[in-house]
Parts: sequence; structure tokens; C-alpha cells
Amino acid sequence: MFVSFVVLAVGLAALVYGADLLVKGASRLALGLGVSPLFVGITIVAVGTSLPELVVNLVGVVAGSTDIGYGNVVGSNVFNILAVLGVAAVIRDVPISRATTRIEIPLCVLSAAVLLVVANDPAIGGHAIARIQRSEGLLMLGFFFVFVAYTISLSRRDPSATPFAADDTAGDERPPLPKTIAQIAVGLILLIAGGRGVVSSATEVALALGLSERVVAILIVAVGTSLPELATSIVAARAGELDIAVGNALGSCLLNAFLILGLTASIRPIPVPAGSNLDLFAYLVASVLLFLFVFTGKGRKIDRLEGGTFLALYAGYVAALFLM
Repeated sequence: MFVSFVVLAVGLAALVYGADLLVKGASRLALGLGVSPLFVGITIVAVGTSLPELVVNLVGVVAGSTDIGYGNVVGSNVFNILAVLGVAAVIRDVPISRATTRIEIPLCVLSAAVLLVVANDPAIGGHAIARIQRSEGLLMLGFFFVFVAYTISLSRRDPSATPFAADDTAGDERPPLPKTIAQIAVGLILLIAGGRGVVSSATEVALALGLSERVVAILIVAVGTSLPELATSIVAARAGELDIAVGNALGSCLLNAFLILGLTASIRPIPVPAGSNLDLFAYLVASVLLFLFVFTGKGRKIDRLEGGTFLALYAGYVAALFLM
């Protein structure tokens, strides 16, 4: 089992580093070809922040370990709201913009509600097996394109308001084209190898510990793939760049739910693992509380007390995973 943990840790590191290399290389290549920084930020950088989750899901589908991909996405979303925003708010009160209050947070609530509905087919739609169907995956992809259209519209009005920023490393001094292409290739190789290592080792760890693949994905894989978001939000909170912390966490949630699960289900229907309603209710409660906290106290913000509440709820959620 020790070897499995080592492979899992190395795989997670390869996923994160590979995604970073790929995003930077693709951003430089696009900018070098004359693509606008705004478009690069909305497309390459935005999707790049969720590449680890996407690769884990696609590899899991191919390997037949869909519980890991499912737990990774839902677990990442719960972690992003309760842990990432919770930590940022404990460091410093997090103000929420009007656009975020009106669009992004309601979309997070919507994504949680949609997942809860599509994951309960036997109770709602009369299906024999609970799974996310291809048609439901296409529906979620439709919501993703609506979000992209909103982001583009928002960015045209106010570039600073977009939840994603263009890669700041892609400045005027760009490396030669062969080096950029090599960077993209290495990033892809690390992503693929890391994804395979994470899925296989997480399965082995689950068997060795007597836990389900879903729980291992939520506690280890989801947290590991979300560490870049946590680090970014901590740095942003300390620097007072709190829009970055909020946009980073919420944008990742929407991409995970609508793009990654939608794309995965469109390729092959995703069986819903047993016990998943706990995770879905946790995501729904976290999203609703985020919406409510914005309007409590003075001004639109998440204060330190509410951030502490988020962290306490995440600790309770983790405890419930072991008790159920």
C-alpha cells in the first residue's frame, strides 16, 4: 500500500505540474499566433485550471473506474466552496461582486440542483439504475456554454471582472516556438501519465483501506487536484486580490460540474456510486449557504465567522464520510 500512496502522490504532482506546463505553453503559443489575451484567459486558462479533474475523469471512464472520476468532481466542488473560500475568508473578509452574486453563485446552486436530480434517476425518472445519461451530459454541456457566453460578455464590458485571467507569464518575452511546443508536449505527457497513475493507485488504496473508490477520490484525489486553487486563493487573500480567490473557486466549480461531468457523461453514461447523495447535498448546502452569507451582515461579503462556519462544515462532511 505504501507504493500505491507514493504512486498516488507522484501522479497528483504530475497532474498539477503537467496542467501548469500545458496552460503556459498553450497560452504563449496562442498569444504568439495573435490570439487576444482575453480569449486566451477565457478558454485556455479557464479550462486549464480544471485539466487535472478532466484527465482523471476521462482516464477513469476508459479504465472503468467511474467512481473515482465522479467523487473527484463532486469532492472538488465541496472543497472549493467550504475549504478554499473558507480559508480565504478566515484570512480576510471576502467581498463578493454584484455580477458574482447575480450570476456565478446562482449557477453554482443550479449545478448542485441539476446534479442532485440527474443522480437520482430511480426515484425521479423511474430508471432502473442511477446514472448520468448522455442526454443529461449534453444538457450540462449546454449550461457550460451559457456560462462561457456570460463570461465573454462580462469581459467585454469589464475585463477585470472575468473570473479567469490570462496567463501572466505569457508576456512580451516569449520563448522560441520549438521550446513552447516541447513545453506543451511535456505537459500532455505528464497529464496522461499522472492521470493513469492516480486512477490505478487510488483504486489500490481504496481496496487496501477497505474504503470505496468514491471516498478515496473525495478525500485524496479531489483535495490533491484542488490544491492549486487553495494555494491561489490563499495568496490572493493575503494580497487583497479577493476577486481572484472567488472567481477561481466558483469558476472551477462550474467547469467541474458542467464541462467535466457533462463531457464525461456524453462519452459514456456515468453510474452514480452508492452514498453519493451525501456529497450532492453537501455541495447544494454549501452553494446555498454561500448565496445566503453574501446578504448577511454588512455589505456583500463572506466574513471570518462565515469562513469558519464553512471550514467546520467541511470537517463535519469528512467525518460523515467515515461514519456512513
